[in-house]
Amino acid sequence: MGCVPAETGPDAGAVVHCGDPVREQRGLDAGTGWVDLSHRGVFTVAGPDRLTWLHAMTTQHLTALAPHRGTTALLLDPQGHIDHALFLVDDGEVLWGHTEPGRVGDLVAFLDRMRFLSRVEVTDRSAEVAVVWTVADPAGFPAPLITRSADDSLGGTDLFLPRAALADLADRPHRAGLWAYEARRIAAGVPRIGLDTDERTIPNEIGVLGGAVHLDKGCYTGQETVARVWNLGRPPRRLVRLQLDGSVDRLPGHGEEIALRDAPERPIGVVGSSARHHEQGPIALALVKRSTPVDASLVVGDVAATQEVLVDPEVGLHVRPGRG
Repeated sequence: MGCVPAETGPDAGAVVHCGDPVREQRGLDAGTGWVDLSHRGVFTVAGPDRLTWLHAMTTQHLTALAPHRGTTALLLDPQGHIDHALFLVDDGEVLWGHTEPGRVGDLVAFLDRMRFLSRVEVTDRSAEVAVVWTVADPAGFPAPLITRSADDSLGGTDLFLPRAALADLADRPHRAGLWAYEARRIAAGVPRIGLDTDERTIPNEIGVLGGAVHLDKGCYTGQETVARVWNLGRPPRRLVRLQLDGSVDRLPGHGEEIALRDAPERPIGVVGSSARHHEQGPIALALVKRSTPVDASLVVGDVAATQEVLVDPEVGLHVRPGRG
């Protein structure tokens, strides 16, 4: 059986499996697999001011970013809502990044508008550069332009390859699809911006404080909201991982409402992404109201679910972040 592409959603056109999603997941766990992420957007920021310029705008501390050290930054709106996620690595002269599918055009346009007198040049590189992720040794792949590894790269490495090199991977063994990759991501509790978040999501709700959000820097757009909620605790919502009833032969869809099992008529959250994990069974990430009891049994339509806490409902200065 050949590789099958996604037909809809943000990953439309990308390969979701190559015949055996369970085998593909096991290959990733064994350290042999790779995943084509070439549908993601790629951009670069060149110029001597690139790190200090982005440091001033994003949630991440970038002024002293060492070459080849991967990191993640967010761009927030004035109310602290997440607009963009930037997965970054610097080569000493150019900052490379990738972002969610379909978002690079808006991201590059925004950054370009913010250049003012800064000595930077922002370029959409998606047409000539592609991202491939692997848990295998990167040395076995076509020579990458740069590689990135960070806490949120799921134990693997992002390879920035010339897009022409994708043809050399066509017959490469141990290919896995997005179903395997997404199952690994959800099991790790790593949210995708725009899929596990909505237009109201603030960083405090999704467990990225101390990771994509540096808690000892300020003076970026949206920082007031992040700091206020951090100082006071109790974000409006919290990210959870759902363990879904495997006896029901379906996965909840993106945006499907979640309710308490004892009060199914009263929604308390929504599903972001879901997958079938080869060991854990059907799982999902979801945002629920902070006030939802951490031991409450939940239901998503006709699918029963239990929750695993990823973000403490009281998270703030007096409580250690659930994830970083």
